[in-house]
Amino acid sequence: MGKPPISPENRPPLHRSDADDEDENVKQLNECSSFYLSLQDCLIKTNRNWKSCQAEVQALKSCSERRKSGQRK
Repeated sequence: MGKPPISPENRPPLHRSDADDEDENVKQLNECSSFYLSLQDCLIKTNRNWKSCQAEVQALKSCSERRKSGQRK
């Protein structure tokens, strides 16, 4: 028979390889790229329900603001 299905806990994030291999825009986010990818995963899991993903939105926003303030120095 075939292999057993991979449990959700063991699956790689849906967009991880995209950021690693292809998406230059995501790569430019540097330390914030993981927050962006988490937001994308949440949106996929919730059928693009932004209200359900506010924790991820706020995490990305905070990271982006920290990054911008660090660049000004």
